[in-house]
Amino acid sequence: MAPYRAAFISLLCAMSVAAVDLPYALTDDFINLINAKQNLWKAGRNFPVNTPAKHLMKLAGVLEDTHFDKLPNKIHDADVIASLPDNFDPRDKWPNCPTLNEIRDQGSCGSCWAFGAVEAMTDRVCTYSNGTQHFHYSAEDLLSCCPICGLGCNGGMPTLAWEYWKHFGLVSGGSYNSSQGCKPYEIPPCEHHVPGNRMPCSGDTKTPKCLRTCESNYNVAYKKDKRYGKHVFSVRGGEDHIRAELFTNGPVEGAFTVYSDLLLYKSGVYKHVQGDALGGHAVKILGYGVENGIKYWLIANSWNSDWGDNGFFKIIRGEDHCGIESSIVAGEPLLTN
Repeated sequence: MAPYRAAFISLLCAMSVAAVDLPYALTDDFINLINAKQNLWKAGRNFPVNTPAKHLMKLAGVLEDTHFDKLPNKIHDADVIASLPDNFDPRDKWPNCPTLNEIRDQGSCGSCWAFGAVEAMTDRVCTYSNGTQHFHYSAEDLLSCCPICGLGCNGGMPTLAWEYWKHFGLVSGGSYNSSQGCKPYEIPPCEHHVPGNRMPCSGDTKTPKCLRTCESNYNVAYKKDKRYGKHVFSVRGGEDHIRAELFTNGPVEGAFTVYSDLLLYKSGVYKHVQGDALGGHAVKILGYGVENGIKYWLIANSWNSDWGDNGFFKIIRGEDHCGIESSIVAGEPLLTN
C-alpha cells in the first residue's frame, strides 16, 4: 500500500492540528529553519503570511484511493531500462508538444487530482502522435462531471479520473478566462503567491455544476468534442519502470504526501525536512535527472507558475520519498485518424 494511502486515516486526524500550525509554516522563521537544516533545496516565500489555512489544506486534494491496485500494471523490458539516459526532459524529445511547458492553476479548490490527470492526458495525445496531434483536456469537465471520482473541490481519486477518461471521455478546455476549448476552467486563480494582484484566497470554493454544454463561442457540440483513453494502467514496478514509461510514452500522474515545508520550495531537489502533513497531492511527473549527485523526478505542479521554480519542482528519486513512486497512473490516448 502506498505510504500516502496507508497514512490517510491518520492524516484526517492530524488535519486540525496541521491547520493550526500552518500560519507558522509561512513565517520567515520557518523558512530560515528549513534552509539551515539542509542544503538540497532552497526555501523561500511563495504565499503571503496571512494566507488562510483552509486554502492551504485544499491544495492537497487526493482522497484515499482504493482502486489503484486494480489497474493493470505496466512493466517495461529490461533492455529498454538498460538503455535509458541518466537525465531526461521530455521537452527535448518532443519539442512540438508545447503543453509540456504548461503550468496550470487549480485555484482555491482541491482539484489537483483532476489537474494532474488532464495535464498528463493532454501531453500524451501529443507524445503518442509524435507531435502531430494536440488536444487540451478540460480540468473543468473532469472536476465537475465525474461523480465517481470523489468530492470535486474537496478531493478525488486519480485512478478513477483516468477510468472516467477511458469510459466517458473528456472535452477540451483551457485555463480560467481563456475562452479556449469547450469548457475552460471556471475557478479563478487567487492570491496565494507574492507579489500579485489576484483576488484573496478563501478556501471556500464550491465544485462547479456539471454543464454538458460548450461555451457559446465554441463551434463543436459537447458530445462531439469528447476524446477518450484507449488503455489505463498503473506503474508499480519501481523507479526504473517509471523512468522507462516517462521516456517511452510521456508524462504520468503521481500522488504523494504533501508536508508544509513544500509550500516554501523555490529551487533544488526537495526532500521533506520539517512540518506537518497536509494530505495527499497529485501532480504531473514529466522527467528525471541528477543534480549535484542527487537523483530527482521533474514535476509540474498546479499552483500557478509563480510558485516554486516557475511552477515546477524536483523531488528526490529512488527512495519512494513521501510515496511519490507508489501511485503512478497513466494511459494511452485514443488518437484521431
